[in-house]
Amino acid sequence: MTAEQPPAGGFKRSTLNARVENIFDHTTDTRSLFLSLTSGKHLRFVPGQFISITIPLGDEMRSRPYSIASDPEERGPFEICFNRVAGGRGAQWLFDRRVGDTLDFSGPFGTFTIDRAPDAELCFIAEGTAIAPIRPMLKRALASPSASRIHLIYAAPDRDHILYAAELEQLMRTAPNLSYESVIAPGQIYDRLFELAEARWVIGDADRTRHFYICGVGKGVIRLRDLLRGAGYERRAVHYEQW
Repeated sequence: MTAEQPPAGGFKRSTLNARVENIFDHTTDTRSLFLSLTSGKHLRFVPGQFISITIPLGDEMRSRPYSIASDPEERGPFEICFNRVAGGRGAQWLFDRRVGDTLDFSGPFGTFTIDRAPDAELCFIAEGTAIAPIRPMLKRALASPSASRIHLIYAAPDRDHILYAAELEQLMRTAPNLSYESVIAPGQIYDRLFELAEARWVIGDADRTRHFYICGVGKGVIRLRDLLRGAGYERRAVHYEQW
């Protein structure tokens, strides 16, 4: 994945070391690693943030960002979720990690976050592994005392790549203010997301007080952002992260 890069400048970023405690394969090409700091401390982060992992590849050293998919309140290992990328040596290096291996990273970083949910109707839009930062943001919003409606539209090319499906279904059953829809759209994910967003939140009514959190891969994210901002939603109310 790619995301907002860590801040560059004249200071040295501190490096942390983590151990792989557990591995979970969502599908044949999508995996979660559960990491704990070798220092024994708990990683402090805000829902939506990412870490930047140092990836040694022999001929070069790379640094790649990976969103934290777990909740800050969880005291156990924290989770990153990623998928194989054609020709992606960094992703393959992560797939080669085993329980007990260690890795170096810096962070957490990022401003695509929810620390305290705004007092407004919230709309989350994600596709594929981009559910990773949305997942803890959604849980933080649901834990808010606000009674505002919360919507999640989550898209993937097939049913197998709707990650955390059982968990999301359970949240919808237990949270009366949450609506959740999974969208299966092989090859046309962003066309379908654009149609849904336009029908519900642009044409559907004149309310422009909602806040949006959009995360995904490629120019489709920008197209969604521009649709909503162009329809009259405040610029600062349409949050997005393009991978």
